[in-house]
Amino acid sequence: GRRREAAMETLVLDNGASTAKIGFSDKRVSVLPNCQFRSRTARLKTFTSNQIDEIKDPSGLYYILPFQKGYLVNWDVQRQVWDHLFGKEMYKVDFPETAIIITEPYFNFNSIQESMNEILFEEYQFQAVYRTNAGTLSAHKYFEENSSELCCLVVDSGYSFTHIVPYCKGKKMSEGICRINVGGKLLSNHLKEIISYRQLHVMDETHVINQVKEDVCYVSQDFYKDMEIAQLKGKANTVMRDYVLPDFSTIKKGFCKPLEEMVFNGKYKTSEQILRLTNERFAVPEILFHPSDIGIQEMGIPEAIVHSVQSLPEEMHPHFFKNIILTGGNSLLPGFRDRVYADVRSLTPCDYDVSVLLPENPITHSWEGGRLLSESSDFMDLVVTKDDYEENGHCICEEKFDI
Repeated sequence: GRRREAAMETLVLDNGASTAKIGFSDKRVSVLPNCQFRSRTARLKTFTSNQIDEIKDPSGLYYILPFQKGYLVNWDVQRQVWDHLFGKEMYKVDFPETAIIITEPYFNFNSIQESMNEILFEEYQFQAVYRTNAGTLSAHKYFEENSSELCCLVVDSGYSFTHIVPYCKGKKMSEGICRINVGGKLLSNHLKEIISYRQLHVMDETHVINQVKEDVCYVSQDFYKDMEIAQLKGKANTVMRDYVLPDFSTIKKGFCKPLEEMVFNGKYKTSEQILRLTNERFAVPEILFHPSDIGIQEMGIPEAIVHSVQSLPEEMHPHFFKNIILTGGNSLLPGFRDRVYADVRSLTPCDYDVSVLLPENPITHSWEGGRLLSESSDFMDLVVTKDDYEENGHCICEEKFDI
């Protein structure tokens, strides 16, 4: 049986609620939409994952998502996305010769786990499966690269949630896991509401406004000072940006007007459709730090980090504070790392070192961790093989996977 294992390929799939990070462990990773789309123009056709690139006019794009509130509930859509990703157009997976490392959320429901086992083993017939959390893979990568460290705190701020998860010697410490129900989806939705209320109805333009968020939003280092600047007139208002919306004929993708081309008084001569953004740029990401700003009674990220660490044995606290890792798409907001550092620093005893690390690519960080794990010598001891599953069913997965 050892020769078979040597020939086996490993597919790593970080199956997020917004994007799937996927690739064979010996190749590069791709970040693809984990959903289907219908366009306003071609109503009958459904586009899956990266087929979004074929849609000529993505205005009023309708999203069909496998995940609701952070959990995988729409299996029909998920199957179609996976069929597309695993199939001949994309990864051409040879299931009997392939092991899969796949991620799922913390505190996932048992019924969802059972469905996933069934689909992976019985429908696709993967040779071996390893189910884990994205943060566990990120922690694995961190410990591999920093072998002298005993602890780390993974802050994963994604589409549905932000999780704060302490790891010690590679094991997650469940009693310290903290979840905030704030993620990228909430930020985009809130930005849609503000823009619709202030200047232009964009409630149906998820795709476009998501791009606006990524292009112009940032995390303020001094909220009240930025609020004052945002109220100034003319060039003194250094926060103001004019965003050119796409029309999907000449302008395929929205962009920020260069500062030297901005017209502060009067109208633009061109026919472009412009969004003028001021305090939205930083007030929207501020929700990650103060969810109460929009009536969500939860802690912000820095408080939650401190809360998580304080629920663990005191002698470990300094180890966590000096190994905070940021992952997930929200950590790409300019200023995010610096603000997390400043706020955690101000909430922490001054005899503790605080260090906040933003990896080179926070979105694919856990995929990279999965790739490293698949190369480790004891990887085959972690997986459940198809034979194991056929013999013991769901319970063998419950025993083996630290979920």
